[in-house]
Amino acid sequence: MCLAVPARILSINQEKMIAVADVNGAQTECSLMLTPEAKTNDYVLIHAGYAINIIDEEEAQKTIEIFQDMAKLNAQDPDEEI
Repeated sequence: MCLAVPARILSINQEKMIAVADVNGAQTECSLMLTPEAKTNDYVLIHAGYAINIIDEEEAQKTIEIFQDMAKLNAQDPDEEI
């Protein structure tokens, strides 16, 4: 199974085709080799260190909410009923 994480591009080093992106409050670097048209403030899906697709903000926010819900469920006591 593959998992891509939504992130907002904060800055881009055009020479190296590397972006600094915000992933739910954490900054990470990703390659823009697969999405050279990406711009600062675009939302992208990051997989294995590469921005693999540009997505709209609404889709990114929905995905972030799903991840947050999954984290909350994971943090619950395993013996607790849902």
